[in-house]
Amino acid sequence: MLAALSIRDIVLIERLDLDFSTGLTVLTGETGAGKSILLDALALALGARGDAALVRHGAERGQVTAEFHLDANHPVAALLADNDIDAGDTLILRRVQAADGRSRAFINDQPVGVNLLHAVGAGLVEIHGQHADRALIDAAAHRRLLDAFGGLEAQVASVGAAWRAERDAAEQCAAYRRRMAEAARETEFLRDALDELDRLEPVAGEEVALADRRQLMMNAEKIVGDLDDAFETLNGSASPIPTLAGVLRRLERKSGEAPELTEAAIAALDRGLEGLEEARTALEEALRRAAFDPTELERTEERLFALRAAARKHKVAVDDLPDLREKFRTALADIDAGETHLKALETALEAARADYRQKAAALSQERRAVARALRAIVNGELPALKLDRAEFTVDIEPAATNTSEGIDAVEFWVRTNPGTRPGPIVKVASGGELARFLLALKVALADKGSAPTLVFDEIDTGIGGAVAAAIGRRLQRLSETVQVLSVTHAPQVAARADHHLCIAKVDHRDGDRVETAVETVAGDHRREEIARMLAGATITEEARAAAARLIAGEG
Repeated sequence: MLAALSIRDIVLIERLDLDFSTGLTVLTGETGAGKSILLDALALALGARGDAALVRHGAERGQVTAEFHLDANHPVAALLADNDIDAGDTLILRRVQAADGRSRAFINDQPVGVNLLHAVGAGLVEIHGQHADRALIDAAAHRRLLDAFGGLEAQVASVGAAWRAERDAAEQCAAYRRRMAEAARETEFLRDALDELDRLEPVAGEEVALADRRQLMMNAEKIVGDLDDAFETLNGSASPIPTLAGVLRRLERKSGEAPELTEAAIAALDRGLEGLEEARTALEEALRRAAFDPTELERTEERLFALRAAARKHKVAVDDLPDLREKFRTALADIDAGETHLKALETALEAARADYRQKAAALSQERRAVARALRAIVNGELPALKLDRAEFTVDIEPAATNTSEGIDAVEFWVRTNPGTRPGPIVKVASGGELARFLLALKVALADKGSAPTLVFDEIDTGIGGAVAAAIGRRLQRLSETVQVLSVTHAPQVAARADHHLCIAKVDHRDGDRVETAVETVAGDHRREEIARMLAGATITEEARAAAARLIAGEG
């Protein structure tokens, strides 16, 4: 519900802070006092289009802040969460309108786009009047309101799930048909390509291994002679190793006679022989690795070049050839088994369509029953609202296309006089009639499909007496389930209020201009305001007595 409204520098308002409560709050005052300014300010905070003309003359900017108490389960909470805004149980909408036309929007002091502010505002407050009947103007909302009245949300969700399942099944069928058509056009190519790859039998990582082996063999051809010569030098008949070993043994035998002369030479010869032995072993290993069948290089090159040629032909990397082979195999398998799989997909699609049709038809029947109940309740409200010759109906026709909400196009229709043709409510009803139809519909719906705060802007214009009293009683009933604010000129409506705000123009403290002031009235002050509404400029004792009777519920 709306808890508070703060206005700064908007039209005739320099500074105004208002608190609101549950129940029915009325706003009264003489024509031109500024009631419309309050509604324009509230609409601005709710995301209405900005206008530089709203900024008070002489001010650089105007600002409106609306504070709401928000239930955690309200749909607006989910909308805020989707936009990474922490709502909590208090929600503050703020709009800053600059005199140069620019405006900024904030939710809980976080800058947001005006579109998001408008979406949040629409979920919190509905402003209704002769020219602002959003819920009635938008025929797309009629189906949602009918479903809310009948408690059909669970069935609508089930129909939505069936609609999405049918759509997914249809997309799978269409995609598979396209895949089969493309594959069928390339069957001969696929078979030839798969035969080629089957013969080639590519293996992932094979290209690198073949290239490395080829390079090794090519390098071996160049140096194997030098390796062999080196090995022969160390291992053949001319090897210095035996000679050096004999010299080492002789020195070792003599080392005891003159160790100080032989130890260094013996150590050096020992290291040298060890190094020569390591070199001989390394050369032997190198020769072993360099040894290959002369035809192996040719076979390796043929394999490598064949893989690379296939990769170029199919415009893939060599390592992707195994996956390509499987892709071709799958495509051919799909062609061979395509009809069977397609038939299974088509069977699933038909089952999904049948499920949707069954659930949508059941929902449509429920809607027609709910429509009859809503029609009866709304029509029962009309006579007291001076619409006794009018008739409200819910027109349900097949929708142009099936949707996630079913097969019905729902629209509220009225006939204002017997013998006339019924039609869409926004085209047939006049401004005053439209407002009263709206009130009857809102009373029938109570808190179903409604924002938590409803604002009625002078829906009692041009009527009085018993009709105004009937409007007051219905606004009071409505305020038992949602917060209701009503701008009214009817004393019968004002007398039904739980809270009464009186709006007036007063002289500004500087004496050279006027401003809009708002006062909460109760007791004698409230009786005096309702008496003014009854009598006009001159308040008589009879008017005061009549006001007292209205407040007491006797009028």
